[in-house]
Amino acid sequence: MELSLTRVDYLQVGVTSQKTMKLLPTSGRKAMQKVVIGDQDGVVTCFGIKKGEPVPVFKTLPGEKIARLELGGALNTLQEKIFVASGSEVRGFTKRGKQFLSFDTNLTESIKAMYISGADLFLCASYIYNHYCDCKDQHYYLSGDKINDVLCLPVEKLSCITPVLACQDRVLRVLQGSDLLYEMEVPGPPSVLALNEGNGGDSGEDVLFGTSDGKIGLIQISAVSPAEKWKIENEKKRGGILCMDSFDIVGDGVKELLIGRDDGILEIYNFENANSPVLRHEYAFSESVTSVQGGCVGKEGYDEIITSTYSGWVSGLTTEPLHRECGSGDEVKMSHEMQNKILSLRNDLEHLQVKVLEEREKYQLNSQSSTAISTVPTFSINDKFTLNRDDASYSLVLEVQTAIDTVLLQCDVPIDLKDVDKNSAVVSVVDCESEPNGNFLLATYRCQANTTRLELKILSIEGRYGTLQAYVIPRVQPKTCQVQQYQIKPLSLHQRTHCIDPDRPMNTLTLKGQFSFAEVHSWVVFCLPEVPEKTPAGESISFYFQNTFLDTQLECTYRKGEGYFKSDNISTISILKDVLSKEATKRKINLSISCDINEASVNHTLKLIHPKLEYQLMLAKKVELIDALRELQTHEGNTDFLIPEYRNIVEEAEQLLKEHEKQPASLERLYGMITDLFIDKFKFKGTNVKTKVPLLLEILGSYDQDTLLAFFDSAA
Repeated sequence: MELSLTRVDYLQVGVTSQKTMKLLPTSGRKAMQKVVIGDQDGVVTCFGIKKGEPVPVFKTLPGEKIARLELGGALNTLQEKIFVASGSEVRGFTKRGKQFLSFDTNLTESIKAMYISGADLFLCASYIYNHYCDCKDQHYYLSGDKINDVLCLPVEKLSCITPVLACQDRVLRVLQGSDLLYEMEVPGPPSVLALNEGNGGDSGEDVLFGTSDGKIGLIQISAVSPAEKWKIENEKKRGGILCMDSFDIVGDGVKELLIGRDDGILEIYNFENANSPVLRHEYAFSESVTSVQGGCVGKEGYDEIITSTYSGWVSGLTTEPLHRECGSGDEVKMSHEMQNKILSLRNDLEHLQVKVLEEREKYQLNSQSSTAISTVPTFSINDKFTLNRDDASYSLVLEVQTAIDTVLLQCDVPIDLKDVDKNSAVVSVVDCESEPNGNFLLATYRCQANTTRLELKILSIEGRYGTLQAYVIPRVQPKTCQVQQYQIKPLSLHQRTHCIDPDRPMNTLTLKGQFSFAEVHSWVVFCLPEVPEKTPAGESISFYFQNTFLDTQLECTYRKGEGYFKSDNISTISILKDVLSKEATKRKINLSISCDINEASVNHTLKLIHPKLEYQLMLAKKVELIDALRELQTHEGNTDFLIPEYRNIVEEAEQLLKEHEKQPASLERLYGMITDLFIDKFKFKGTNVKTKVPLLLEILGSYDQDTLLAFFDSAA
């Protein structure tokens, strides 16, 4: 597929949220369309393009932040009515900008997701789903975890209302009225839903989903059970999915899949075969792509992909060629038009620069007055702190609406920073003593000019918990700083899953006492990531987790007055016991704590660690040999005299070095986990073996699995 697209920037509005831009429909296939967009200043802007310049159709007054924007109308007619959700209110506008609806839902939480089908309105707050018909309440559902998006299968095809919720716990929930019909697990937390081909496909049951960890899939939502048609893993480790659309940009009669990611990558997939889409084109923006749609905006007859980005830019990737094949007269005419446009832009820029200098001088003069009050400039930060399953690291993404100058990181628990390929900032790490100020990490990231998005990777240690603080300083005057806080949890490397292996040797921690369901749930929220903060409905709950580094597992089941925690890793039980005891003591709650330890679980955990440790030791050994082998190669002129194993090391030297740099602390992490396992095993027996740790480290230095297992069995 040959696809040549040219970027055109049309307009900039305020900071935008996910799915807040749409193209108004027209009756013609390639007739020019109007763009409508809502921003976080509460302004709805509608504009079209005439002679290459944006022309406003209407613009509303500022108000509460717009969280979603959808188009609606009577079924089987043009969907040209504009609906925006802000706070707990939904407003409706005609394509000319006349407001015809102001519907206060009286929801206690702000609306996070919205979908419209004819007279039916589907709204979701953090945990609550509401269905309205003609603004009258119809159905209600309380989700077990946060709702990220909602849609309804096309009523005109299925003759029944089937809402689908995308929930943070890696589940799509399909509803029938106010009841859960069924749920389906997906490979990541689903962040966005869309109907396949814009209409659910031939059956009307095909739903596309994108996850916050960058995966894409297609599911058929039938009346009985769901069926996965295809899914695409995030092999290139790109950003999460924020928006998607189906549009035939090539013009071959088959709609392509358009994907917008939070790292600024726009992807175009086409369907060469019926099994799964193939990536054919991509374009990198410098900030999150919050909305994407295919249509015709800039020039009649030329299709394009319209995007909105986090800072409010509305841009098009158009199929219109940059230089038309035409006669010399047309070329001269186009050249004059382009020159006039460039001249006009230069004049505007010079005028703005002069105005900025004048205002800056005025500010400096006024600031010297004793009565002057300096206003701190406010700015918006879009951040994400997530655990990556692939390398058991946390990814911290900071995106600012203006250029970032510096980011200072401070943490009161031991964490390591990991290099990120996309990161061009200059890093300075300060050596600091943890006592008495509690600083284990102080690091600054000095960003290059025009950097609006910074991605960092952090390695945490389970059992050590506290707060990571990011001080974000943008390039604005006067200087200002905003602080973002992130919790490093006691079991920070555990990730939610929906099933565990029941045949593993499990250790059990039992809690009993005078505590409520809400209290024990708050303790679990404190200890583990990806647990909904809202207390679950019902009398009891079970959560399942998997350690992303070791692949050990944890089951948490609790209710009022009692809790049961099962894990095949003794260290996990030990951390939970210490933290839960401390939290209960803070609240002056008496706990009865008992532990049932399965001796077989220790060897089981060591066997899970074995392949990872063996691989890291082998990698470290190979890296140590590279310099010596290269010297021999230089001396002899070739590597023919070396044994095959050493020849492979020389041939793969660059790849080995790169891999070793990417995993700088993996060996130390594994040594630390084995040491903790050793201490925790004997702690439950009432024996302190810390004096034997040097001997354990000596055994690890010349690692042999059988020797290590024997040492664990004999040390007492």
